[in-house]
Amino acid sequence: MRTLWMVLLAVTLSGCGYNTFQTTDEQIKASWAEVLNQYQRRADLIPNLVNTVKGFAAQEKTVLLGVTEARARVGSIQATPELINDPEAFAKFQAAQGQLTSALSRLLVVTENYPQLKSDQNFRDLQAQLEGTENRITVARNRYIQAVQQYNIAIRSFPSNLTAMMFGYKVKPSFTVENEKEISRPPAVDFAPSKGAVSVD
Repeated sequence: MRTLWMVLLAVTLSGCGYNTFQTTDEQIKASWAEVLNQYQRRADLIPNLVNTVKGFAAQEKTVLLGVTEARARVGSIQATPELINDPEAFAKFQAAQGQLTSALSRLLVVTENYPQLKSDQNFRDLQAQLEGTENRITVARNRYIQAVQQYNIAIRSFPSNLTAMMFGYKVKPSFTVENEKEISRPPAVDFAPSKGAVSVD
């Protein structure tokens, strides 16, 4: 009798979204881990980038300090797995990362005024790594957004919403649409070797 009850319970749970919650929750965790991995990759590039720019443009103190401070704000946020269950903490994390993206964009715009810096191989390598990392951040964020969307739809849909209430599953925060395009747009620096010119979008 107990075995029959367990079978019926399993069938009922699977039909009410329980398995979907398990699957999508794991997808969210994996996607979030990749988001953090790419953001950390970017943070690790910044000290070398700032030092390289400083070597050619030490007078740009405000811009350099802005990047350093923005990186420090990002580092002060404990990006634990639990953060994705706390909308307020998630919003602070997103805001901090957005500020760092903006600070980096301003730094790259400033470099346009320094031909020697633009021609420095170390700077060019760092800039290429940064742009590649920004692209990977965008991909990772999009995967996270899709995973959360699938999970949140199940939370709100009948009859899986009943299962969600029964087991305490709640809607998870995601990256907001507001400023998403601008925040996730990688700084584009187009080097033109033939003329040694740089255009910054």
